[in-house]
Amino acid sequence: MVEPPVLDAFSMYFTGSGAREHQSNKWQLLAKARCLSVLSLQNSSDKASILAILQVISDLLSVGTDRRIYYMISKGGSEALLQTLVDTARSASPDSDILLPLFRLLAKVGLRDKKFGQKALESEALDVTLILARKNLSHSQNLLHCLWALRVFASSVTTGAMLGINGAMELLFKVISPYTRKHTRTIRAATEVLAALLKSKSNCRRAVNRGYVTSLLRLHQDWHSHDVTNTYVLIRHELLLCLRHIVTLRSGREAFLAAQGMETLFSIAQTCLENKSMEPVISAVIQILRQCYPESPLPLVTTRSAYTFPAPGSSSSGLPQGLAEEDLEDDGDEEMDKDSDAEAVKEDDDLETDMNKLSPNPGFDLPEEELAQYAVMCPELSYNCEELESKYGDDLNIKATPFANHHHIPSVASLRQQCFNREHSSWGQESEDTDHISILHLVKGGKSSIRPSSKQRPVMNGNQSIPQNGFGIDSSGHDASDDSQASLEQAAWDIEAISCPRITASFSNSTKSEEGNETAEKLLHAHLKNTPFHDPHLYMANAMRTRSAVGFKMMALPDLWGHCPPTTAQPMLDRKLGVQRIKILEDVRRLLQPSDVINKVVFSLDEPWLLQGPASSCLRFQSKFESGNLRKAIQVREFEYDLLVNADVNSSQHQQWFYFKVSGMRTAVIYRFNIINCEKPNSQFNYGMQPTLYSVKEALLGRPAWIRTGSEICYYKNRYRQNAAAVDGASGKHYYTLTFAVTFPHNDDACYLAYHYPYTYSTLMTHLEILERSIDPRQVYFRQDVLCQTLGGNPCPLVTITAFPESNSAEHLEQFRCRPYQVITARVHPGESNASWVMKGTLEFLVSSDPVAKLLRENFVFKIIPMLNPDGVINGNHRCSLRGEDLNRQWLIPQAHLQPTIYHTKGLLHYLSSIGKGPVVFCDFHGHSQKKNVFLYGCSMKETLWQAGCTVGGSALLEDVSYRMLPKILDKLAPAFTMNSCSFLVEKSRASTARVVVWRELGVSRSYTMESSYCGCNQGPYQGLQFGTRELEEMGAMFCLGLLVMELRSARCSHKLLARATALLNADVLDHYLQRCSSSSSSSSRFSEVDDEPSCMEEIDYSADSSSDPEHNLAELDRQIQECAFNKDEEEGTEEGIGQRRRSVP
Repeated sequence: MVEPPVLDAFSMYFTGSGAREHQSNKWQLLAKARCLSVLSLQNSSDKASILAILQVISDLLSVGTDRRIYYMISKGGSEALLQTLVDTARSASPDSDILLPLFRLLAKVGLRDKKFGQKALESEALDVTLILARKNLSHSQNLLHCLWALRVFASSVTTGAMLGINGAMELLFKVISPYTRKHTRTIRAATEVLAALLKSKSNCRRAVNRGYVTSLLRLHQDWHSHDVTNTYVLIRHELLLCLRHIVTLRSGREAFLAAQGMETLFSIAQTCLENKSMEPVISAVIQILRQCYPESPLPLVTTRSAYTFPAPGSSSSGLPQGLAEEDLEDDGDEEMDKDSDAEAVKEDDDLETDMNKLSPNPGFDLPEEELAQYAVMCPELSYNCEELESKYGDDLNIKATPFANHHHIPSVASLRQQCFNREHSSWGQESEDTDHISILHLVKGGKSSIRPSSKQRPVMNGNQSIPQNGFGIDSSGHDASDDSQASLEQAAWDIEAISCPRITASFSNSTKSEEGNETAEKLLHAHLKNTPFHDPHLYMANAMRTRSAVGFKMMALPDLWGHCPPTTAQPMLDRKLGVQRIKILEDVRRLLQPSDVINKVVFSLDEPWLLQGPASSCLRFQSKFESGNLRKAIQVREFEYDLLVNADVNSSQHQQWFYFKVSGMRTAVIYRFNIINCEKPNSQFNYGMQPTLYSVKEALLGRPAWIRTGSEICYYKNRYRQNAAAVDGASGKHYYTLTFAVTFPHNDDACYLAYHYPYTYSTLMTHLEILERSIDPRQVYFRQDVLCQTLGGNPCPLVTITAFPESNSAEHLEQFRCRPYQVITARVHPGESNASWVMKGTLEFLVSSDPVAKLLRENFVFKIIPMLNPDGVINGNHRCSLRGEDLNRQWLIPQAHLQPTIYHTKGLLHYLSSIGKGPVVFCDFHGHSQKKNVFLYGCSMKETLWQAGCTVGGSALLEDVSYRMLPKILDKLAPAFTMNSCSFLVEKSRASTARVVVWRELGVSRSYTMESSYCGCNQGPYQGLQFGTRELEEMGAMFCLGLLVMELRSARCSHKLLARATALLNADVLDHYLQRCSSSSSSSSRFSEVDDEPSCMEEIDYSADSSSDPEHNLAELDRQIQECAFNKDEEEGTEEGIGQRRRSVP
């Protein structure tokens, strides 16, 4: 046995100067000292030796890191301490001088020993501790130490259940008294033990059966009513935490409701919502109220879409054919959401590790005769310059051709002038008068298209929509609201009639009344024609040809009229603290105080006769137009509406996209909209994103623009849940609410609200037609073909862009035919309208006069499919085709009669590959709802195997790493792009996506998905700003610049191209970015981020353990034990207040 003097020497050595003098041997001696102390403790019987050993162990463990504690555990330290406890407690006269420091050590060590509860059970320490606690009910200091040990034992659910069987809860209710200022530290410890015990379901059932729910409510109410200074907030919080665990059981919720717990806690929440010191109480109250709110189905007859289409092979069941269960919550090509109700699957589990499925497997699944049909889509391969003369004639006057207006393409020049006051200038004049400046001036190191002042705008009240949203400001910055309002009234527009004009109203063959024709002609005549690449007459003609599943008869005015982006970007919305809690309490108020709830259906696709007339006092809604989506509107209160969006056609899933018209509003009134059937567990609406709004009156006043709007925005889980029968017996999913407030700019206006800036199929067709008319045909080869007809009977456009050969000489024709291909696609998911705006920027840049665009045309052939899912876009779907299936999960084995656009896109790619023209880059443009910025997803066998922890060898080691070149370049060039979010992992769940299939089957190493956030940027020049259409279009142009820089860095780049690039572009700027891209390696992780955002600061977690933080609990109990050790000679009186309790202990 080691004598106390020896132990004192050890203690002095490791806590005094000896430790500093012998650092090299410290760890070895520490290990020996711990082992020696543990062995000595087991062999000691006299009080002095045991106390000395306990003191040495305490000294050793009180300094340094937790590594010492874990080492002691590994050497049997927990067992030794527990056995000492049992031996001491069972002695004839248990000595508190030994038990108190022993309990402190047990708590400190036990918190870090995962098997501590089981060890205590096996050593009978549980029973011993309970006996000691019962014997010391009148001795608070001894009882406190017993409770600390019980708290550690209860951290194991199994041990906690055993404690419950042995009467621990009954004991604790003897300790937890009504409000008192005595022994509050002991009472708090008892509540913490009870909360830990109630993590066990069996203990929760026992608590319900014995009526503890009512007891806990009464105790909390008593402490709440008497604790007027909020000194004992932590005791009140622990009592609520006990209730929080109990109500995870159905019987617990029933008992809580029967005891009028909802009313009690709702009243408490109302009194302390604004008090920051009550944060723990408010958080727990909100969780309990939300958990106990009775669930109900959505107020719909069926969750199936209100629209149907007799598509071939459509399934009538809840899960359409071809739609896997994993796709139900998927958003964006690469997003996978994890509902908090289900156990999250580790990301690594989805990584593909089968080398056969990772290895590129080029091959053609189409016979040669079938591949031959795609030759007609590549006429440039057999092009002859004589065709140009035969097409345009010898007297072709290029100057007479209206060139493309490139002012909307971001440039330095565009920042020096007003973009929207162009009524008196033609496109041709603008093209001649404006000095064009290359896109190289817009890279990250240069200027951006967003004015810096926009980032420093003063923050205004979220309800002051007019100035905040930019309404009433003309192109010169003048406040035109007063004089424009007068002119608007003089025009005597019928806002309700013109806000959603009929498609055939202005055509001579229309069967409508002359009055309708006159209104439409007056409307079109009033158009200021100041929107680049837009013509309302042409749009109307294209809208007539567009075929929808239900035969839309009306157009949305924003799509007809056009959109001019604001001159300044809008900052992200600052989230109001407490807005989510306020909304949840409002939901509870509906349940408890229903007297003021109107609950009147004012719009429904399922009940069209409910449409409100002009005389109605409520808002009027409409969504039966192209890309529109709103299924039902319910007036809750005078200025509050619950809205439900429509599921994708032939589906009961994917409620996210919305686009609808609202009219009959009053200005200076705050309207609240709650979209109650969203599916995503989280959204950028919780992190600064706002929906978009378009005012018809503003458009008529010459300010046609979609702007971000809304205040008090939050996104949270609501009380609605899908019936399990609706999803073939699977567990019914929860729905989420997007809520926002809007103040409209004008009385009796008609406004459109949308999830994001809409971009319809008819808009695309109009845009392509105007593009073709506006180019210089001698400089730009622009051809529009029809890839195929969709299931809905709409042509899917295929665009080819390149440059004509310099002449008809054999050399120039050979260079023309040998140009490599770039293939770009977009909008396979209809709700990702941001992808179309990026594509718009790409198309307009490629046909522009920018020297970068000219070089790109002269060295590449661009095959572009700007909309892979026209039917989904037309019918307001968020993700699916008319068959209710995700087309980006059909690339493995598409079928011509079921997925024609995917089948023929893949066929075209196979054809190009078969003739040696496989694309240099394949990129599919998408939108992302849960991350910020713009980023790429690619494919890498090596990185996937590394991340999965597999051995990397063979073909993986030889993998071409050029797939990283383009994202690295874009990271340096594009203000909105970030390498941090890029990922090159191949997941099993993505095996049938475009990115993976093109990479594997066609051997395209640079096969990408480019994701653009619906929200905005949290890095770079645009940090803190939401994306507007201008920034999205700029990204499309920057993508093209990235392709050129990548080509200039490639080994195959010709000296001629490099020389021309140096001559045409700013050589210094070009060299600067070429060197930066080649020499810098991204400091970001090579793996994708699981979540772009941290947990929402008010996020409500519905799992049983949501209110407990193990790390926080461990640190807090450590603090209490250490504080007690320093003040062990003090008598306990009243407990300090919450502010004092959180002070640090030296």
